[in-house]
Amino acid sequence: MRAPRARGPRPAASRLVRSLSLWGPVAVQMAVIFTLSSIPDLKALPGGAPDWAGHGSVYALLGALLLRALAGGRREGVTLVVAVWAVGLAAAYGVTDEWHQTFVRGRSATLRDLWADAAGAAIAVAVGWAWSVATRPPGRAEVDARRKV
Repeated sequence: MRAPRARGPRPAASRLVRSLSLWGPVAVQMAVIFTLSSIPDLKALPGGAPDWAGHGSVYALLGALLLRALAGGRREGVTLVVAVWAVGLAAAYGVTDEWHQTFVRGRSATLRDLWADAAGAAIAVAVGWAWSVATRPPGRAEVDARRKV
């Protein structure tokens, strides 16, 4: 049988691994978006999907990953403030992505694309926030209130 783990500060290596596990996927998704935005003269998306769907889907994933990272990978960490930050950061990255496209031959920055980016992130974050609230175990005050009934 294993001895219980001592509470206290985590070793630096453990904190680094935790940070990489939370923020690594965010960085990878941002790199994917940057790479896709760097393709000159992008004609059409696979399967004939509309441009707004492509923007919305890659930013939905970014929003969900940001929500997870900002919440520390814990369901209890998903709060309304964290959700707003996740959408805001995803939308801000969308602004930088649109600006980046102005330097790529055959690409341009549009408000419509930025709207699709922000909407995709907002939808995914809203779903993540609602799921975390719906599946969160009751807090101590809620348990005590139920016992009184």
